[in-house]
Amino acid sequence: MRQPRIKIPAAEGEAAYHCISRTVNGEWLFEDVDKEVLRRQLWQVADYCGVQVATYTIMSNHFHVLLHVPRKTPVSDTELLRRYKILYPKPTRYQSARLAVIETELAHNGPEAVAWRQRQLALMGDVSQFMKLVKQRFSIWFNKSHGRFGTLWAERFKSVLVETAPQVRRTMAAYIDLNCVRAGLVTDPKDYRFCGYAEAVAGSAVAQEGIRSLTGGRAWDEAQADYREVLFATGVGGREEAAQLPVTELQRVVEERGQLPLATVLRCRLRYFIDGAVLGSRAFVELQLAKCRQKTCRRTHTGPRVLPAWTEWGDLATLRGLRRRA
Repeated sequence: MRQPRIKIPAAEGEAAYHCISRTVNGEWLFEDVDKEVLRRQLWQVADYCGVQVATYTIMSNHFHVLLHVPRKTPVSDTELLRRYKILYPKPTRYQSARLAVIETELAHNGPEAVAWRQRQLALMGDVSQFMKLVKQRFSIWFNKSHGRFGTLWAERFKSVLVETAPQVRRTMAAYIDLNCVRAGLVTDPKDYRFCGYAEAVAGSAVAQEGIRSLTGGRAWDEAQADYREVLFATGVGGREEAAQLPVTELQRVVEERGQLPLATVLRCRLRYFIDGAVLGSRAFVELQLAKCRQKTCRRTHTGPRVLPAWTEWGDLATLRGLRRRA
């Protein structure tokens, strides 16, 4: 039976999203230099848009990012100018002259300033605008640097609306940071340069702030120990090797022995975290479904889908019940 096609409206107020984008045809295009440029642009555009990157992972043919979008608040002209200069740290001669005109117009709220302000505000606090800017800016740089033309990305990005509760975001973040482990590149994500956890361990204040946000804003040492509990089922002082199992083997083990540790399950590719549309408690998923019904005036017979009993998920559920692939 086909799953219903449900488009969840963008969340109002504070929200979190897991966004994924792949290269055209899934080609392995990104070398370390490319990943480094994309990493810098993620932080740059996040600062401009006023969103927080909780964590991310950049692979050779795709990237994941977990975003926290705060409630919209008024943004002053001074802050808009600061963000604009972050987005264009090396302006062209035309951009510099244009900005000088805008700054003059802002002083007396002229028509040019009003139009410019509206354009900037339209890009703030919006996950779609964030991803659009990142992908456009990186595509321009990549094509110019590699002497190519045409599309770089396979499709519009995928996204999963994630409940902002720290436990839910922490589980999703661990799944994202463990991408490099699932790919067999490293055994510890701190050793993979292009993920949020590795950047935080290396001392980046902004990356540490992202990990800290997953633990309720605790101090970095405490936040790291708590996060490693999810990654390895142990604290900051050590690492417990978790088994890497294909999903078919995971299902067999569960049927024979019961549940597995969360750290082991997160080392499997879980489509619920990529294609589930919504991830959170049953109440959160039901709330988003009710909003969707109200906005679209469509009655659907779907409801929250509890994740398979592979581990102790707590009250975690998704919107889409995904069929198992043969």
